[in-house]
Amino acid sequence: MASNESRRVSDLETLKAFGHPLRMKLYRALYIAGSATASQLADQVDEAVSLVSYHLRKLADHGLIEEAERQGGDGRERWWQPASKGLNFHEEDFSDAPEKVAVHAAVGRLSFDQHIEMYRRYLDSARSWPPEWRSAASSSEYLARLTHEELSALSREVHELIDRYEELGRAREEAGDTEGRENVAMHLYAFPFRT
Repeated sequence: MASNESRRVSDLETLKAFGHPLRMKLYRALYIAGSATASQLADQVDEAVSLVSYHLRKLADHGLIEEAERQGGDGRERWWQPASKGLNFHEEDFSDAPEKVAVHAAVGRLSFDQHIEMYRRYLDSARSWPPEWRSAASSSEYLARLTHEELSALSREVHELIDRYEELGRAREEAGDTEGRENVAMHLYAFPFRT
């Protein structure tokens, strides 16, 4: 990754570019891999290499991914990597026009739908995972009465904790500690609601 910081996406065109189902899947797969070619990603998402290449170029056009250093193999293939540690989208950046509100909401729904699909696949295949992985997995709902300041502080602390574990895992993997390591998704949603 070029930048160790998350990128705050605040322009509508970049949000629209990211808001495509295949591009979201490709970004996620590339983020997990660290770097990959279109051919490698096409195998993961079960799409044609030409289609994957097209969508990777669209992500690159908006600075969401970038070319990476070539890693062996076919010297003609381009390697890609995320351009930042992650992406975040804030409602306030898209609240000044109805089209921006609609696109932000649509991208949020699409992301949520993909999260649900990932979790459903896990539930459907849970028995194929060893017991230690099934017991390590979790699904919880927490309900609290907080102010918006408290919710902001909680969100910040949770993100810092996850960042710490993600950095620890990457450092250990880079040092050769790959035994028993799997991709792990953690989806958190914190939002106000009224009964």
